[in-house]
Amino acid sequence: MMENQNLRPRRLRISPAVRRMVRETTLSPSDFVYPLFVVPGEGVREEIPSMPDVFHLSVDQAVETAKQVYELGIPAVEIFGLPEYKDADGSSAWDPKSPVQRAIAAIKKAVPDLVIVGDVCLCQYTTHGHCGHLSGRYVDNDKTLPLLQKVALSQAEAGADIVAPSDMMDGRVAAIREALDAHEFINVSIMSYAVKYASAFYGPFRDAADSAPQFGNRRQYQMDPANVREALKETDLDMAEGADIIMVKPAMTYLDVVSKVRARINRPVATYNVSGEYAMVKAAAQNGWIDERRIVLESLLSMKRAGADIIITYHAMDAARWLMNGAE
Repeated sequence: MMENQNLRPRRLRISPAVRRMVRETTLSPSDFVYPLFVVPGEGVREEIPSMPDVFHLSVDQAVETAKQVYELGIPAVEIFGLPEYKDADGSSAWDPKSPVQRAIAAIKKAVPDLVIVGDVCLCQYTTHGHCGHLSGRYVDNDKTLPLLQKVALSQAEAGADIVAPSDMMDGRVAAIREALDAHEFINVSIMSYAVKYASAFYGPFRDAADSAPQFGNRRQYQMDPANVREALKETDLDMAEGADIIMVKPAMTYLDVVSKVRARINRPVATYNVSGEYAMVKAAAQNGWIDERRIVLESLLSMKRAGADIIITYHAMDAARWLMNGAE
C-alpha cells in the first residue's frame, strides 16, 4: 500500500482524452517539410531502391505530388534535383532550365501558398561529387562562395521562398544574404544547414541524388560527429551572418545537439530526418519487425520534443495522414 495516496501520476494517463489534455508536446502536419527529388524528362515517377515510397519525379509529377502535400496540410517542400549535365563547378545548379528551377517555378504557379525551399549545394551537379570548387583535391572555400550565390539567386528568381545552403562552407550565409539583398530578394529567407555532420546516415540520399564523392570524403568541411561545442559555434556564426532558420542534420542520433541549439537561440530550429534514418525504419517495417506508424510518429515527436520547430522528413505524407486519422 502506498503511504501517500496523493502521489499518483497515473491519474493523468488514465484515458486517451486525459492524455491529450496534459500532453506537453504535440505533433502536426504543419511541422513538416517534404523533400522532392526532381529529374529530367516527363511522366517520370521511379521509386528510389534504397528509399521505399520515395520517388524520382519529373517536373510534371513533382507538381502533382506537391498538390497532395499541400492538401495534407504540410506547408512546405524542399527541392533536390538531378541535372541533365555535370561539370567541374556544377554550373547546372544555377541553370534556369535545370529540373530544380523549373520545378520551383511550376510548383509555385500550381500551388502558390505552398512554401518552397531550394537546396543550395553543388555536390549533385559536379563531376567530382564534392560541394564546391576544387583546387587540386581541396574544396576551395572562398572560390565556392560566388557559385553558391549564383545557385541561391537562380532559385529565388524561380520562386523559392527559402534557400537552404547545405554545403558547409565558411561565410556562405553572409555571401548568399548579400547576393539576395543586392537583387531585391530581401524577403527570401535562409535556412542554414548550420550544423551538418559528416554522417554515415546520408547513404541512401547519395544514391537518390547521384552525389557520392568521386574521391575522398566530406569530412574536411562537414562536422565531426564527436563535437557539440563546435555546433554551437557554427550556430552563432550563421546567426550573425543572417540565417533566419538554423538546421541540425541528421536528427535521430543528434537530438542532444538539437536541444542545445534550441536553448541557445530565439530563431526557428529545423532538423533533417535523413535518408538513412528513413531507410532503416522502412526496412524494419517491411520485415514486420516494428509497427511503422508508431515508430515514425514517436521518432518525429522526439524531434519536436528536443526543440525542433521544423522537421524535414520523407515520412511527412504518411505521418500527416496518420495524424489526420487521429493517431495518438
